[in-house]
Amino acid sequence: MIRSEILREIAPILRDQLVVCNIGIPSQELHAIDDQPSNFYMLGTMGLASSIGLGLALAQPKTVIVIDGDGSVLTNLGTLPTIGNNAPGNYILMIIDNGSYGSTGDQPTYTGKKTDLAGMARAAGCDNVVVVQDVDTGPALQAAIEGGRATVLVVKCDSGNAKMPVITMDPVIIRDRFMKAVRA
Repeated sequence: MIRSEILREIAPILRDQLVVCNIGIPSQELHAIDDQPSNFYMLGTMGLASSIGLGLALAQPKTVIVIDGDGSVLTNLGTLPTIGNNAPGNYILMIIDNGSYGSTGDQPTYTGKKTDLAGMARAAGCDNVVVVQDVDTGPALQAAIEGGRATVLVVKCDSGNAKMPVITMDPVIIRDRFMKAVRA
């Protein structure tokens, strides 16, 4: 499976959650598959979805699911110890690990070689790290939501992007409707 197929399968699970989605193509895919006001689409700032989601989880009680990529997490490794030492039980970091920088042309990341993001998360202090294959994402995500523990979910999948339209929604609109969803 590729990332868009995973997103299509988990979209019903995401509907009732606050979601912060990684920049570029992942946000475009989620937007095209199942746009929701409770989805915050990152249109810039590679590597910061996990940090923004952590701040949101710390600031309010609703479950926050961050959809991030291996490439983005690798560009902001400092987020893992911050998550490991501070993440509340309502925080789920779902890293879609396709071994590539999908938004910039599928150049390989080191997770396709020797780098182990799950091992790095554990070493950074993340206590609940779960590694799953793409086909098991839905049940693993549902279990993380129901578990009420900070979770890093590393989803191994194939590299590849679906052709999706760009998000034409103004960033201020994305922010404002997301803020309403947070307050609801």
